[in-house]
Amino acid sequence: MNRHPGSTQHPRNALGTISVFYASVLLRAAAAEGADIQELTSNFRLETKTLNSSAARISIPRFMRLGHAAIRQTGNRALGLRMGALTRPIDAGIAGLAGQSAATTGEALATLIHYSLLTSQNSRGTPTISPSDRKALFYSIRPYNAFNFFVVDSVLSGWTQFVRNITGQYEVLERVTIEYPSTGQDELFESWFRCPVHFSAKENGIILKPETWVQPTLQAQPAMHEKLVELCELELGQIQRGWTTGDRVKHLLTPLFRGESPNLETIAGKLGITPWTLQRKLTAEGTGFRQLLDETRKQLAKDYIRETETSLTEIAWLLGFANPAAFHKAYRRWFDISPGEHRNRLKAER
Repeated sequence: MNRHPGSTQHPRNALGTISVFYASVLLRAAAAEGADIQELTSNFRLETKTLNSSAARISIPRFMRLGHAAIRQTGNRALGLRMGALTRPIDAGIAGLAGQSAATTGEALATLIHYSLLTSQNSRGTPTISPSDRKALFYSIRPYNAFNFFVVDSVLSGWTQFVRNITGQYEVLERVTIEYPSTGQDELFESWFRCPVHFSAKENGIILKPETWVQPTLQAQPAMHEKLVELCELELGQIQRGWTTGDRVKHLLTPLFRGESPNLETIAGKLGITPWTLQRKLTAEGTGFRQLLDETRKQLAKDYIRETETSLTEIAWLLGFANPAAFHKAYRRWFDISPGEHRNRLKAER
């Protein structure tokens, strides 16, 4: 849990970790909606010293369960939007401050997203920015359910609030796209984002208005922006330098599993090296591509079973197995128990 963002160790939870900054925003939003914060922090073992630590992180599944519990307490299915409304640039850590001091809105949002790895490492992917069409994209976190709708809502609304904070403008978006189907709150979402919101879209993202993208920011400060970007680069370098080639392969594998099994050539291409060079580097580290493939699937499978309510069929697809039967067979090989039996046992132990 308490890994520093610059730690060289691979996240213990294969699904990823997130800074407690985001947990603090969630609790702030829950409190504003009347939730019992003492109960939430006690149930999820979030001590004050942890929440006040810039280095502390929690697993993403734990963060999703915390959000789900807060939604059940408050009855507000759109709690993610409340999180966005209460998000400040500082809640994104040093990346938020670096973005806030950028010259234009487009540069500010690009800075915030480029350094997202400093506060969130998710096996599903990384957010991206597309300056040519003024678009910020959050990766897919399918399959969607009551535990993760709010995550998409909070990210997109958090980016929107960031833009509102640095411009002093409220109507800053041209369009919002959300990958999951409508939950019957379309009017609420369009009222909050102040633009059309399209559900069941092919991607999660916000598109800024042309004039907003080029608008100067209220707190532009070139010298401070340069200094803060240097600090971001330093921390990002500490993270990435600590990764072995095997770590880099595992980081790339998970988003590519969905419905298929990535091959050595694909991963080598993403790393910008030849397949032979990749195999040689892995051999020098005492491992191999097939071994990493199996290890990554094994760890992810355990985390999906232990940390989520995702169906076994969906897990099989997320791990790139040809069918659920192949997943069951592999799970028995790894743990000497079927995935369904293992999930029931873990539930009983809790």
